[in-house]
Amino acid sequence: MDTVTVPISGPGNREVDWDRSGWLRALPDREAGAVLADIRRLVVVSPHPDDEVLGCGGLMQAALDQDIDVHVVSVTDGEACYTDQPLWPAARLRDARRRELADAMRLLGMDATHVTTLALPDGAVATHEADLAAALAAQLVAGDLLVAPWIHDAHPDHDATGRAALAAAASRAVNVLQYPVWAWHWLDPHAMTAPWSAAARIPLSATLLRRKQRALDAFATQTGAVDGLACAPILPEHVTARFRRPFEVLIG
Repeated sequence: MDTVTVPISGPGNREVDWDRSGWLRALPDREAGAVLADIRRLVVVSPHPDDEVLGCGGLMQAALDQDIDVHVVSVTDGEACYTDQPLWPAARLRDARRRELADAMRLLGMDATHVTTLALPDGAVATHEADLAAALAAQLVAGDLLVAPWIHDAHPDHDATGRAALAAAASRAVNVLQYPVWAWHWLDPHAMTAPWSAAARIPLSATLLRRKQRALDAFATQTGAVDGLACAPILPEHVTARFRRPFEVLIG
């Protein structure tokens, strides 16, 4: 797919339309165990706190259940998501979102040792893409599986993070998969064919899905479950519905 410049605005696709999507239903299922076979460690790159849970919270739990080490690289602190909200300035958001990430990781069975925070500027990852690629490459070792955002997700931080991850993986000869987040907002659920030449649905058990939901609920600033937020949250109910499916999609 060519580079896309789709504005992420409005309500986006309804989950009922994704329920009826022929190409989404036709994606092959691939069990988490097959995705994780023969890997030493799962490294998940997240442009903002919450993307790691949205995109592959179930896969992370499956890895932990198989005694595979999981490490999250949190690229930004997501401090610029409410620039017009005086009660939620960048400094307050940075602190809150770091706490939310720590809570979410704890709910998935991890602690602070499982997270590396890079604190790149929210909204400007593309200007630090080369540095990000180098930072990721420095952390990778043989046997890792790197999972990062889709390079055409249409959020500039997601796209830049995905590109940096691909570069880092190539430099270390590490396998890489990509996850969509905002793509569900704007992709055509009724298209004739899937937008990816290689992708699979990773089924989630009821237990994994329940834990993932609890972890998502930890991101209260994003779901709007906080005081002093006088605007629509980043992750209202109709958006989080896309991530309560009994599967995750990985590209590659």
